[in-house]
Amino acid sequence: MILNKIIIGLFFVCFLSGCAQNTALLGPAYTLATSGNIYQAGFAYSGNEIITKSTGKSMAQNIKEGLVLKKEDSDFQKLVKRNIKKTRKKLNLSNQ
Repeated sequence: MILNKIIIGLFFVCFLSGCAQNTALLGPAYTLATSGNIYQAGFAYSGNEIITKSTGKSMAQNIKEGLVLKKEDSDFQKLVKRNIKKTRKKLNLSNQ
């Protein structure tokens, strides 16, 4: 029985690996599986799709672009961006 599951799993991994590019559904699918809340999963997926279609970039790309220091940023914006970078470094060190 376990051997059958392993063989079927390897089959799906090998032949469906081209489907991995559609990972936009991965987050909402995980949310649906863990919480069972279909509304929350649907809202997350549709929100990501709307942002991607309107800006042409994913949510992560938009966040990265927003954290880059620019000359026209105010002092407050520069302070917030520096503090976010410092916090990320501290979190990365604590995870190791």
